[in-house]
Amino acid sequence: MRSLVIDCDPGCDDAIAILLALRHANVKAITTVSGNVPVAQSTANALMTVALANTETPVYSGARLPFSGPQIHNDVNHGRDGLGGIKRHSHSRTSESKSACNFLLDCVSKDDWVVALGPLTNLAQTLERDSDWGKRIAGISIMGGSTSVGNISPVAEFNTFADPQAAAKVYTSGAKLKMCGLNLTHQLQVTDETVSMVSDLRTAKSSFVAALLNFLLKRAERLIGSRCAPLHDPCAVLAVTHPTLFEFEECCVEIETQGALTSGMTVIDQRTTRPRLAPNTLVATHIDATEAIKVIVDSLETQ
Repeated sequence: MRSLVIDCDPGCDDAIAILLALRHANVKAITTVSGNVPVAQSTANALMTVALANTETPVYSGARLPFSGPQIHNDVNHGRDGLGGIKRHSHSRTSESKSACNFLLDCVSKDDWVVALGPLTNLAQTLERDSDWGKRIAGISIMGGSTSVGNISPVAEFNTFADPQAAAKVYTSGAKLKMCGLNLTHQLQVTDETVSMVSDLRTAKSSFVAALLNFLLKRAERLIGSRCAPLHDPCAVLAVTHPTLFEFEECCVEIETQGALTSGMTVIDQRTTRPRLAPNTLVATHIDATEAIKVIVDSLETQ
């Protein structure tokens, strides 16, 4: 079983990814970052999720502001509280006193994968203090970027756009990287059928996830007129826990940090007519969506 640290900004799909990881990996800790919501809210959401899962997984609060540049959030996609305003689960959990960056520096080793589901600020801060840190861990699986179009801008995905300087630092760190961008995550679609499959399990976790999925589907119906929504963040977990569900391509990935129109763009060398730049990332290009949904649903079976 893989050893993971989940770095996240919950976020509806982050919460689902956390529950998935808790079922299929040894989750050493969860670190939180400002992204979909401010870091205090993302920490509260992570704590509630691990309490719902009835685990003792520690949560470390992380970066409040981007590594560089202005702060942005994602209220449109996840609601003001990050979890679509669904009924909250009461608990008494609190975050650890050590910061996320200090935890990553002190406690993450060659056996640990970091699964990064939000802006890469915590990881960039860690690399700023120890430039070799990325080479001393098993790897980093990133939900972010895109090989084609963006979602927060025509060319940039939200997590990378929210802190492009941080992303640039991670992609040049020498760490073993996997990237699940929008080109991949939009293959993993949930529908009302998915909600039914989850609801039928009748566990506390499944009720929580069904409510999150319903929020995502209502948002999709409002925005695009269809009750069909991509489930982004679980892909980055599955890329480590269930890599055979994916097809990957070795590519050079670089981050645009300066462009007035292209800031946060993942520039991916996919040329076929001339020698490519040296690859630094395994870019996920295809996922077995049917099997992936089954794994996600199955992870919610037990209380």
